[in-house]
Amino acid sequence: MYSDLITTVSKKLAERWVTTLFAPAFIFWLGGAVAMVQRYGWRQSEAWLAGLEDTLQIGVLFTALLVVLASGAVVQRFDRAILRFFEGYWPPWSAPLRNYLLQRQRRWFDRMEDRWNELMAKQDGQPQAVTPQELEESIELDMQLRQVPSLRSRQMPLRLGNILRAAETRPKDKYGLDAVVCWPRLWMLLPEEIKQSISEARSELNTAARIWLWGVLFLVWFVVGGWSWWALLVGLGTAWFAHRWMLLAATTYGELLEAAFDLYRFKLYEALRWPLPQNPAEEQHSGELLTAYLWRGLRTASLQFTISGES
Repeated sequence: MYSDLITTVSKKLAERWVTTLFAPAFIFWLGGAVAMVQRYGWRQSEAWLAGLEDTLQIGVLFTALLVVLASGAVVQRFDRAILRFFEGYWPPWSAPLRNYLLQRQRRWFDRMEDRWNELMAKQDGQPQAVTPQELEESIELDMQLRQVPSLRSRQMPLRLGNILRAAETRPKDKYGLDAVVCWPRLWMLLPEEIKQSISEARSELNTAARIWLWGVLFLVWFVVGGWSWWALLVGLGTAWFAHRWMLLAATTYGELLEAAFDLYRFKLYEALRWPLPQNPAEEQHSGELLTAYLWRGLRTASLQFTISGES
């Protein structure tokens, strides 16, 4: 019994050890060690470590592991702040920059929309004259337009913010349901496998934000290492890769969020004993009332709760 317990614990510790070794925090500090050795020389560093007593060497190793674990935990706390920054939620003093970027985004959106309308008009009027390149361009433009809120007042200054904001607004555009208000309630009604898929997508988005921060922090070794060009390349390359990863992860998360409303929104109606809409036009109005009911409550006798199991 005890041998089985020891084996299990050892296996778990080994898994955590491997995770620590290959975690971004370990790679960051390993880069720092390389930068220090590059600046001060390997022999000097080796001589310093060899000059310590055995107990002090163990203490140095233990302290290094603690630093890796602690730094990883600290950086993880900044996931949300980084995502909020890339979404475009900035302090009031940044209003001039935010407005400039918003205008750029809107001009880009208007050009895409005009071109898409032009291609759609051509496909409706002269479908035989549409080239394969134009068809592919229209599909690509349609996908890009889906990643920007249709209302100008809802648009954000950066692309990540527009992707997530568009995903939040589509349930309201289609069903009258405000995702910010309804999502916590709908989440509790989703099947476990759906929750897991959405959680994994969100975790991937958080991980990408964390990797971006590690990439930026890695630029410290560019200076510490005596202007080491490799540290500059690693830091900037990691930050660029992580930003691209954030955009892809946000797209996946947004699609899953929208799909959850598409497939399971009526579970929210049923759980709240809210009358089910009979057609899409009625659903828009019913969704708006349901959102208002969840947000502030409604005091009206014109709506009647349904009996459990009744549509």
